[in-house]
Amino acid sequence: MKYQKNFTVTHKAAVLRSDPSAPANLLNEDVCLPAAVIKLSSLENNIAWMQNYADARGVSLAPHGKTTMTPWIFQRQVAQGAWAVGVGSAWQAKVAMEAGVPRVLMANQLVGKANMRLVAELKAQHPSTLFLCCIDSLSNAQALSAFFSQHGQTLDVLLELGVPGGRCGCRSVAQAEQLAQDIAGLPGLRLQGIELYEGVMHGDDVQSKIERFLRDAAGLLRELHRQRLLSGEEAILTGAGSSWYDVVCRVWGEESLPENCRRVIRPGCYITHDRGIYQDAQNAVLARDSYACDLAGELTSALELIALVQSVPEPGRVIVNFGKRDAAFDAGLPQPIAHYRNGVRQDSGVQQLTTQGIMDQHAMLSCPADFPVQVGDILVFATSHPCLTFDKWKTLLVIDDNYNVIETIETFF
Repeated sequence: MKYQKNFTVTHKAAVLRSDPSAPANLLNEDVCLPAAVIKLSSLENNIAWMQNYADARGVSLAPHGKTTMTPWIFQRQVAQGAWAVGVGSAWQAKVAMEAGVPRVLMANQLVGKANMRLVAELKAQHPSTLFLCCIDSLSNAQALSAFFSQHGQTLDVLLELGVPGGRCGCRSVAQAEQLAQDIAGLPGLRLQGIELYEGVMHGDDVQSKIERFLRDAAGLLRELHRQRLLSGEEAILTGAGSSWYDVVCRVWGEESLPENCRRVIRPGCYITHDRGIYQDAQNAVLARDSYACDLAGELTSALELIALVQSVPEPGRVIVNFGKRDAAFDAGLPQPIAHYRNGVRQDSGVQQLTTQGIMDQHAMLSCPADFPVQVGDILVFATSHPCLTFDKWKTLLVIDDNYNVIETIETFF
């Protein structure tokens, strides 16, 4: 018998409400659960908070878009004042450019002919959009020079400065300076400044190490400017993930930099924040930085996972219907923060529930043997490290504070 496709469901958190005239509500089970949701009030708060912080520190904001890969969010960040959006690949650059982002900073090397062809096509299709990528080797510089000069284009690049044992990047200031001199003699390339990522640094006395690294980068920029190796109207100096952006702002603010220097920070996870590693990181920022403390408000967790109790197979053990396919688990397991039954919040002491393990489609929770939970209850979970949760969902739901669905938005990983 031929299968007849009668459903319009296209993603795993589809809205299937019983009353089409009323707004879909997650607590009324109008959505296939589990579902990843973004609270609009918290999202808007976080966008404004980080933009206000960047403005207060006199730096430009290029939020790292790879956290969400959601054009709907990119557009809101730019509308609130973001100078650019950061990405990690040529594909991500395509998504950002097609969303209308005016400047795209690919904090990565552009390697491979197909990726180069894609960027060349994007530059032709979006001539008013500034595209920047990183470079840390002469071989890559020569390959990019040959490709883009043959296509009659000029590629804007940033020297990446790295650290021994870290990720990409020139391993010394001397190596980076030599590469800048080599780039100056290559057609099709325009050196615009320096990029780094301090988040790869760990260990004892990490803040002091980061500060030295940042001062080395500032010194290198001064030297490249003195040698007239930088092109364009501005000299770009960019760094800062979501943990050390305050230190980057302070150190570079203390350095004597060329008048045309644009300092750019690139935090990404602030957009939804979390109740795990980035809450810890933000607490550290607040302890270090009076600018952050003086701003009105604070970052709040905007990304939640809504799931159903699937089984209570024995006293003290609760099985919930989400797993590794639905949520980040690399930096702490999602933990319950609210408990609902038939749409009504339960005063059950949800903090007594603890997620202990996770499989592909199941999460295992422990609780006291007499904890009042039953099959069909809804649990709301907070997550840690939003990036991995975002890339498990092609569609997320934007909700109000009452869990009504306002909008569905797409991700493009």
